[in-house]
Amino acid sequence: DVLQRSVWALLLWRSVLVACMALDCQDEQNSLSRCPSISQEKLLDRVIHHAELIYRVSEESCSLFEEMFIPFPLRLQTNQAGYVCITKALPIPSSRSEIQQISDKWLLHSVLMLVQSWIEPLVYLQTTLDRYDNAPEMLLNKTKWVSEKLISLEQGVVVLIRKMLDEGSLATTYNEQGLFQYDAQPEMLESVIRDYTLLSCFTKDAHKMESFLKLLKCRQTDKYNCA
Repeated sequence: DVLQRSVWALLLWRSVLVACMALDCQDEQNSLSRCPSISQEKLLDRVIHHAELIYRVSEESCSLFEEMFIPFPLRLQTNQAGYVCITKALPIPSSRSEIQQISDKWLLHSVLMLVQSWIEPLVYLQTTLDRYDNAPEMLLNKTKWVSEKLISLEQGVVVLIRKMLDEGSLATTYNEQGLFQYDAQPEMLESVIRDYTLLSCFTKDAHKMESFLKLLKCRQTDKYNCA
């Protein structure tokens, strides 16, 4: 049964890699010169597609990590402990009424804040997972893939903001310093719980990014019937 699940997971992972269409915003000089040539509608579709895949793979990574390293009693303890996600301090709308009332501009900037605040923590997560003795290669590959695609998503959202909001220069880079505190050598159990919390929180925020972008897409086509 475990072998069968592993085979299906591997096949699904390969299909995700094939399905992932690169935003392809950078040229040889790493500038964002290519995305401006893409129509706003097509760019938004690509950004949404990226966000969907990031959420799906992060959810799979979290489930895989939980199955490998978090025994059931510890899952209950972790849930009851009420660990605070690192992005809780960000001014991101959370209730349905708040989300419905905010402007397109604030939707996009909320997505960008979430994306930028997670880039560094996911790099940190890579370094800690590499120290696990028995971390499956699939988990390492998935988290690395998500980390790389998050940077690509950031590029796409930045260009989308320029296109949709006509903002030539952006002062939107959120300084995440202070959101995420490092511990040089945490205890193993503490490290496992911390990594699990990071993955869980990122998965929730990845779902927010996807939802915000889909709401934005809906507003472009059917402004008065978007839930």
